[in-house]
Amino acid sequence: MRTYIDVILPLPLWSLFTYALPQQLVGQVQVGSRVVVPFGKKKFYTAIVQRIHTQAPQGYEVKEVSALLDEAPILLPQQLAFWQWIADYYLCTLGDVYKAALPSGLKLESETIVVPGEAPDEDDPSLLSERERLLLHLLEGSEGMSVSELAKATGLKNVMGVVKGLLEKGAISVQEELKQSYRPRMEKRVRLTADARNEHRLHIFFDELQRRAPKQLDLLIKYLDLSGAMAPGEPREVSKQELLARSGAGAAIYSALVKRGVLEEYLQEVGRLGASSPTTVTPLHPLAEAQQRAFHAIRTAFSGAAVPNSGTPGTHNVCLLHGVTAAGKTEIYMHLIDEQLRQGRQVLYLLPEIALTTQITQRLQRVFGSRLGVYHSKFPDAERVEIWQKQLSDEPYDLILGVRSSIFLPFQRLGLVIVDEEHEGSFKQQDPAPRYHARNAALVLAAQFGAKTLLGTATPSLESWYNATVAG
Repeated sequence: MRTYIDVILPLPLWSLFTYALPQQLVGQVQVGSRVVVPFGKKKFYTAIVQRIHTQAPQGYEVKEVSALLDEAPILLPQQLAFWQWIADYYLCTLGDVYKAALPSGLKLESETIVVPGEAPDEDDPSLLSERERLLLHLLEGSEGMSVSELAKATGLKNVMGVVKGLLEKGAISVQEELKQSYRPRMEKRVRLTADARNEHRLHIFFDELQRRAPKQLDLLIKYLDLSGAMAPGEPREVSKQELLARSGAGAAIYSALVKRGVLEEYLQEVGRLGASSPTTVTPLHPLAEAQQRAFHAIRTAFSGAAVPNSGTPGTHNVCLLHGVTAAGKTEIYMHLIDEQLRQGRQVLYLLPEIALTTQITQRLQRVFGSRLGVYHSKFPDAERVEIWQKQLSDEPYDLILGVRSSIFLPFQRLGLVIVDEEHEGSFKQQDPAPRYHARNAALVLAAQFGAKTLLGTATPSLESWYNATVAG
C-alpha cells in the first residue's frame, strides 16, 4: 500500500495537493516537514506536509515527492492549527499564510537555467541576431546560467525574449534547478595539525622555529595561549581573524606555519545571532507604588481571583493596561516577563513599528541578556532563518520582541503575549493576503497555548475599551 501526503504549496490555491511518497522516504516524512514537489510541467516548490495517509486520489495520476528537506518538522502542530485559523478567519488560502509566515530562506526557489545546445551557423546573419549571439557567447563553456544571471551579464532588459527566440531555433534548452537562498555563515578556524598535537613533535617544531623563524614561533605561542591547547581538556576554538588580530602577525607568517604542517584551517558554521547581547545583566528596578498596584491587579486578574475595587471578576485570559504615555508601563511589562521566565514559560512582546524596537531592545537586553531574541522583516533573511531554527531547538529564546510577523514564529511553551500600543493601525496587514490583524491573531495564538494576553496603551481602541469595560 502506497503512502501519500497532502501538502501546502506557497501559492494562492484553495485546496491541498496530494503527492506519493517514494518508498525510501516512507517513515522519514513528518507533518510539518518541508518537501520538494513538482508542480506543473517544469516548476518545483517547497511544500509543507499537512497530512500523511494511504488514501490514493481518484481520477488522476499522482506525482512523487522529489526530496525531503528536513529531518525534523520546521512547523509545530500549534503553528499548523494557527495557520488554519488565519486562513479561515481572514478568508485567504493556506498558501497565502505560508508565504507570509516563513522566511524566504526556508523556501527553495525554482529558477530557470539556460543550457547551451546545438547552435545554428553564427556566420549566417539571418539565423541569429546580435543579442542572440551575445547570449550564446556567454553560455559557451558553461554548464548553464540562470535567466537572472544572463540578464545581469548582458544588460538586456528583455532577456526572456532572446531566450525564447533561441529556444525556438534549438540553440539552447532550459531546465529547472532548485536554489537554496539561505546559506549558513562560515568562519575560518585554526587548530594544531594531527602531527603537531603529538607532544614530542611539537617540541621539535618549537626548536626548529626558534632557530629559523622566531616570528612564526611567536604566532604559535599566541595560538597555544588563546586555545589552551596545552592545558587539560578540550582546547578553545580560535578563529583565524582573532589569531592574527591578537598576535599582530601578518598573513605571510601565518601561511608559513600552515605550510610547515603546524597549524591547519577548517570551516565552522557560526550563528549571526546574539553578537550584541551584554555579557552581564542588571536586576529589575523596583516598581513605584502606582506601578505595583497595576502589576498586582494584572496578576490577580490572570490568576483567577476577583480584582479588588474593580467591580470585575477574575479568571481573565486577556487584560487591558490603560496608562498615559511615559507612565512606566514598560517596567510593569518587564516584571511580568521576569515572572513568566522564572516559571519556564516563553513571552512574545509585540510592537506596532520596527522603529520602536531599538530603544525597547536595549532596555530588555540589560535585564534579560541573551534570553532575548528580536525578529522583524527588516532583518537580513539569514538572521530570520536562524531565529526560526533556534526557536525549534532545545534552547530557544525565552523572550521574543518583534512586530506583527513574529506571531508566526514557532513557540514551544508560550505563557504570555504583550501587545504594546494595541490601538495602532500598523498591527493590521493590508496587502498582500493574509490581511490579518496581529493583535487579534495574537489573542488566538495565546489561547491555543493557554497563555495570557496583556494589551497596553495610552489610548485604547474602541473594541478593546468596550471589551474591558462593558463586555467584561
